[in-house]
Amino acid sequence: MAAPPKSFVLSPEIHDYLLDHGTRPDAIAQELIEATRELGGISVMQIAPEQGALMTLLAQVTGAHRAIEIGTFTGYSALCLARGLGEDGELVCCDTSEEWTRVGRPFWERAGVAGRIDLRIAPALETLADLAGQGAAPFDLAFVDADKPNYRNYCEALIGLIRPGGLILVDNVLWSGAVLDASDQSENTRAIRAFNDWASQEQRFDAVMLPVADGLTLLRVH
Repeated sequence: MAAPPKSFVLSPEIHDYLLDHGTRPDAIAQELIEATRELGGISVMQIAPEQGALMTLLAQVTGAHRAIEIGTFTGYSALCLARGLGEDGELVCCDTSEEWTRVGRPFWERAGVAGRIDLRIAPALETLADLAGQGAAPFDLAFVDADKPNYRNYCEALIGLIRPGGLILVDNVLWSGAVLDASDQSENTRAIRAFNDWASQEQRFDAVMLPVADGLTLLRVH
């Protein structure tokens, strides 16, 4: 019999307590969160503040200097990662939307990290293929938060670009619990289930799925 879970669904009050006892977004990050919220319902695509703090910390503790992000949206996750990389860091951001990424650029400038960010507006698989073909220096860290049917394709491409011991972070792996809802056979849900099954069995990395925000899987490349 499985041990009872220690995780639980956060109430708004517990979530505020959690944020109060960790590193909260500073003024610039909070303004970016608010600017994204003004977009309406699409703003749910932005990562949670505690996830952003975790990603900054992971970049710091792993000593990452080069990172790549698949899916930038309005740039909050990029802001968090770029801050964690330090002044000599480089973050390649892959997205297809000029409209959404334009929201975050002024905040990157104000935070002093714009010089670390190389934004590439193109399908991410094309950018990844270009990087591989150019013999790009290995990346230390990657974050995947884009179209769900391509999750496995993104990770397959990233494995050849990440140094041994590097991390790939994959977002939305719990999909609001829909991964266990047999009645949900939407394309995105089926894609996430398939990715999770693959990642848990793949021998080229170690995997752990965490109940952070909408589920975050960490893959350590062998």
